[in-house]
Amino acid sequence: MGLTPFLMFTGQAEEAMRFYVSTFPSAEILDIGRYGPEDPGREGTVKSATFRIADQTLRCIDSPDVHAFRFTPAVSFFFDCEDEETLDALFDRLSDQGSVFMPPDRYPFAQRFTWISDRYGVSWQLSVARDE
Repeated sequence: MGLTPFLMFTGQAEEAMRFYVSTFPSAEILDIGRYGPEDPGREGTVKSATFRIADQTLRCIDSPDVHAFRFTPAVSFFFDCEDEETLDALFDRLSDQGSVFMPPDRYPFAQRFTWISDRYGVSWQLSVARDE
């Protein structure tokens, strides 16, 4: 048994997954399965894929159906950064064509923190812990 975050896209799953893997250090694609000619999804799009960021495995698909809902900031990925330089580099990549909810800055709860939504609508909280 296990718990795995699951991201549903409508035609951008592989693009998003490759973007995340190129953005986060040591991230990797584990596997990609594609819709075939007899499947309900558009042939060649992602039927099921897994990738890893840090120690977290994620799944993603391209839904054959377009839904009325999208990603929401009510659920986000929280990434603990080693240092401020890492946070700033991730912020630059993830916020490009996205939205900034809280700009990178020092906050009472973090040495440096930012909360953003990327170009795909996925929400990220990036943090460098406060010096104790």
